[in-house]
Amino acid sequence: MKSVALALGGGGARGLAHIVVAEALDEMGVRPVAIAGTSIGAIIGAGYAAGMTGREMRRYAIQMAHNRTDVMRRMMRARAGKLRDIFGGGLGDATRLDAELLCEQFLPEILPEDFDDLSIPLTVIASDLYLRREVAFSKGSLRHALAASIALPTIMRPVEHDGRVLVDGGATNPLPFEHLRGRADVIVAVEISGPVSADRREVPNALECLYATVLVMTHSIIGEKLRHGAPDLLLQPHVGAFRALGFFQASAILRAADPVKAEIKERLLPLLKSD
Repeated sequence: MKSVALALGGGGARGLAHIVVAEALDEMGVRPVAIAGTSIGAIIGAGYAAGMTGREMRRYAIQMAHNRTDVMRRMMRARAGKLRDIFGGGLGDATRLDAELLCEQFLPEILPEDFDDLSIPLTVIASDLYLRREVAFSKGSLRHALAASIALPTIMRPVEHDGRVLVDGGATNPLPFEHLRGRADVIVAVEISGPVSADRREVPNALECLYATVLVMTHSIIGEKLRHGAPDLLLQPHVGAFRALGFFQASAILRAADPVKAEIKERLLPLLKSD
């Protein structure tokens, strides 16, 4: 059977749909030979590459979402500054999150410290804020790379690395399937930045408005990339009804994405068996 590589895109809480894709591949007995991910796609990809099954990731996400008190406690520990900073003119850092502390608080313990200790090769995408180009990590500190990949400006403090200031990978490459070319027979990409449901017309709060605007740009970037060369299989789970920061709705997001399992099995199997 042909080999498969998996690209997982950014899109906030909607990216929990990537877990359903992992579950489908597990059920098919298909193990990716390489994974590339951006933002939440990098987080899910890291869990998968570390050896977690799709079912284990689903259980972890739901357990976390159903314990709001614990989540808020962890969020407080992940703040970039302290409350006392408000009185010293540091309001920004007092309210922003530190992406590295956030990873420390929320990532499963199974994730190793170094890329070399993953069972599947992983590429994590971040963005250089000042050079305005993507930065691809595939070696070194895994958690540092993941922190850079999820560091959405305003919500999180940028991550410094080798003299560079890094922010969310979605700013430059929200669906990094081209990093997998030549590494597998079939490239599967999962895109979750698509438009919201037609009946969603309420005015979002400030943070949701920011993230929704980012997703507009993300969707445009992906559309342009696809015109220049698409992956072998593009999957788009129907999770547009959910807010990008709606992580407490993990159970509902996963249920909404569940139908993509049948689509994967129907569309991927012929590609794996074709000449």
